Amino acid sequence: MIAGRYTLEREIGRGGMGAVWLGRDEMLGRPVALKRLGAVPGQDPDDRERAERAEREARLAARLSHPHVVAVYDLVEEDGQQYLVMEHVDGTNLSGYLRAEGPLSPDRAAQLLGQAAEALAAAHEAGIVHRDVKPSNMLVTADGQVKLSDFGIARAETDPSLTQTGLVTGSPAYLAPEVASGATATARSDVWSLGASLFHALAGHPPYEVSDNVLGALYRIVHEEPPRVDEPGWLGPLLRATMCRDPEQRWDMATVRDVLLQGPGAAEPLPALPSGDDTRSMEEIAPLNTGVQPTVIPAPSSASPPASAGGASQRRRRGALAPVALGAALLVVLVVIAFAVGQGRDPGDEAPTAAGTSPGPTSSSPTEDPSPTQGPTAEDIEEFAADYVRTAAADPDAGYAMLTPAYQRESGRLRGYTGFWGSVREVSDFTMEGADPGAGTATYTYTYTRAGSGTVTETIELTLQEQPDGGFLISGARRI
Repeated sequence: MIAGRYTLEREIGRGGMGAVWLGRDEMLGRPVALKRLGAVPGQDPDDRERAERAEREARLAARLSHPHVVAVYDLVEEDGQQYLVMEHVDGTNLSGYLRAEGPLSPDRAAQLLGQAAEALAAAHEAGIVHRDVKPSNMLVTADGQVKLSDFGIARAETDPSLTQTGLVTGSPAYLAPEVASGATATARSDVWSLGASLFHALAGHPPYEVSDNVLGALYRIVHEEPPRVDEPGWLGPLLRATMCRDPEQRWDMATVRDVLLQGPGAAEPLPALPSGDDTRSMEEIAPLNTGVQPTVIPAPSSASPPASAGGASQRRRRGALAPVALGAALLVVLVVIAFAVGQGRDPGDEAPTAAGTSPGPTSSSPTEDPSPTQGPTAEDIEEFAADYVRTAAADPDAGYAMLTPAYQRESGRLRGYTGFWGSVREVSDFTMEGADPGAGTATYTYTYTRAGSGTVTETIELTLQEQPDGGFLISGARRI
């Protein structure tokens, strides 16, 4: 009997902060979960530190009365050992769920991760940064309800604790780049971690292989462009907007929540996506991570493919990665030491099955005319644009083949592309507005009828990439 009230039945989990037991509240006659707070294996923190961390988790969790947050009922002590008494969630964590189910469809992943985003948005509104968002801290019930747990390393924004230089808390595979480089976690860091968890749900494995090579994983997180899921469907733009190296360009959690819960028919227009691959070093980015919300401006909807009713705006050509600065390298080493001594591997995470190391999608800029005197004419560009619209409306698969490979990825691959064009019933009017051979752009206005949307008229500017054989592929588009 614990504190004269709680009986322990069996151990049901174990993590970096201690063992979790299924118990029973004999006074109220209900099942509870009791986290027996102890030292992380290989460490010996003093009793005061352990007590302060337990009290912090209890305080922060108690501030969040939310249906998707595991409720904390009590903090008790028995024989010098502390126990955190919590709501018992009958189910498994998202890591176990993914092991059993494999990669999820975009709709199913959004349904589950949207609930976690609801909880995190509420936490951020209350001034709480979770700092350890990952699938093993998302509990899933048999009926598909998700509860966010383990606020053990969370902190209020005004709490000066846990900010020592080089001390990083969280799980390496889901860490935001600025946190991996030694900066203090903010709400935008939680956004990255939720995006990394969404990556795991869609791909079936974490975005970074950690295993025993923590240093290598942290180096990739800090210095390389984020990996991307091959077939993200309509969630592609959201992944780019969460797993973005520059925290200032990430969406805030409320926006992530809204897009996930609204589904593929999310209200248009979506907030601006990251403007392109960031070429600044983390030494430049990390000091900017202040939690200030970016200005949200309208952008074309991700539900439509780039060359039709909107799509993503043209991206800059990928720049060279910034050189690795000595100071940043030393910070990464300090981070690894902090993990080895202060955090350790998370026992709740399964070993990754594969590493997602493919580079992120980009849009290519139009190539320069290789022959200034023999370049494409305005008539050539206009003819291609008109042919593209006719082709896409009649045969979406053929229209998809008229996009560059990079832009096919941005369009959500074939499934995302045909999700729009396959529902277009008729293009009733098409008018060329002009073409600019120097810029490689074509502008047109067209009217189409789409199932469920009625008749729509839009003006689109295509960006074209000239091919060696003299033809074109579409590398970008924007609604005007």
